[in-house]
Amino acid sequence: MLELNIEKIVAGGYGLARDAQGVILVAGALPGETVLADVKEGKGVRRGVTRDVLSASRERVEAARLPTINFSHARYEAQLRFKRDVVQEALSRIAKLDGEVAQTVPSPREWAYRGGAQYLIRGERLAYRERQGHTPVTVEHDPLVIEAIVAFLERVDLWRLDGARELVVRASLQTGEVLAALIGEGAPRAFRRAAEALLDAGASGVSLAPPAERRFSRGETLLAGEPTILERYGDYDLSVSATGFAQVNPLAAGELYRAVGAQAPELPVTAEAVDLYGGAGGLGLHLARRFSRVTVLDVAPEALRRGERDAQRLALSNVRFVQGNASEAQGADLIVVDPPRSGLEAAARYAVQHSRASHLVYVSCDPATWARDVGEFTRQGWILRSATPYDFYPQTSHVEVLSLLER
Repeated sequence: MLELNIEKIVAGGYGLARDAQGVILVAGALPGETVLADVKEGKGVRRGVTRDVLSASRERVEAARLPTINFSHARYEAQLRFKRDVVQEALSRIAKLDGEVAQTVPSPREWAYRGGAQYLIRGERLAYRERQGHTPVTVEHDPLVIEAIVAFLERVDLWRLDGARELVVRASLQTGEVLAALIGEGAPRAFRRAAEALLDAGASGVSLAPPAERRFSRGETLLAGEPTILERYGDYDLSVSATGFAQVNPLAAGELYRAVGAQAPELPVTAEAVDLYGGAGGLGLHLARRFSRVTVLDVAPEALRRGERDAQRLALSNVRFVQGNASEAQGADLIVVDPPRSGLEAAARYAVQHSRASHLVYVSCDPATWARDVGEFTRQGWILRSATPYDFYPQTSHVEVLSLLER
């Protein structure tokens, strides 16, 4: 056990401390605090966990204790500041740029904002996996999920879900509808009883997916009911499924989507936009009124089909969905990228650089890889015009960044 003084918050929500051996990243600590921490010895940067707070910050509050929550020991206003600081440091330290990062845009809801969750099934209990390790942590109450999920889970008879390892729930904040997916090995008929239990609890649709190292990469089967429900994102009602990707905080994501549409530059009426990593087109659809044509690119057929159906329902005939890669972006005047946590692949950076685009909207869920890519673009002649953090995940250390570059 070490007594440590915490200097600042860094990526991952860790408090940074130092001793004679170097830097220690401490979970559960806040700047200005003195804490006792268990520290795992090793080479390089060490990690620790706060066991006792000897001198507490005024920003400290009582924390919720679930593996999905790692930042609730800080007041919400402080969380927003710390997240901005993380983005600002990434911009200066990694991108080597001295631009000013805007204040973090807060989530409209600090709690009960998640429209989706995935639980382990342990008899009559649901559980989350620990952040470190594999021991299940029983969930008595999940304060991050929306009311429709809480009510649905209270109605589910978990004993009837025999054979299923995990339960995925997706609900609409707008309509209150719920979709469920079971993760388990076996033929669909073996899960008929489980599907009936979920329908009895109020699910509009139930799917089955086999276990996979990468979520849902082995496909899914619709067991009963509807495959999608509608959720409001910004200006549009968009379809979401239990197993397909869609942002789980629709209110916060909708604000970012609206901002992308509003910040799109004034370009000629013939201008075209391309949304790389576009998924079902939540971002791309918000550009439809500003561009003559919007192309949404992705590699996931399920997401593209959902987006295509949404565009047809919304009568946005100038939006097309294409299964392809960054090479399709050559003729775009504006490019939107929202890559996975690893950031842009080299081929995508090359395609953006060699396109005719004069403007680039870069949305990121990882400040470090965002800063790496933005730094590379600025060295190739792009100018960073703005960078704004968005809080999609209150009570956690995650932060999104919306940025605009031009050349």
